[in-house]
Amino acid sequence: MGQPVAHFEIIGSDPQRLRGYYADLFGWIFDTSGEVSEAISKPDDYGFTDGNTMGDGPGIPGGVGGGDGYAHRAMFYVAVPDVEAALQKAERLGGSRQMGPVTSPTGLVIGHFSDPDGNWIGVAGIG
Repeated sequence: MGQPVAHFEIIGSDPQRLRGYYADLFGWIFDTSGEVSEAISKPDDYGFTDGNTMGDGPGIPGGVGGGDGYAHRAMFYVAVPDVEAALQKAERLGGSRQMGPVTSPTGLVIGHFSDPDGNWIGVAGIG
């Protein structure tokens, strides 16, 4: 496989309710002490999951957040060596840049694009 899916994200208007829903549905445990970019979610209302402690085997780490004014979505992020280059390539291939690159408080660089059918995909890396 080429570049791996590295993170999933679910964004809605009531992040606490969504985290409760997914905790009850799938047994996910959330850590809300981590920092997240305000471009993604209200910074103090985002809960990260630990992909290595969910269920009976490893999983992809993710997060649930959002708040008023954030577009509802469920998406995944692909790890890339250069976020700007990945966004430019997505555009050259017929996609549309939606956001980024944006640097999170932890130094992670993220971007969003939509594919030719309008599906939103995230890319994440260190540059």
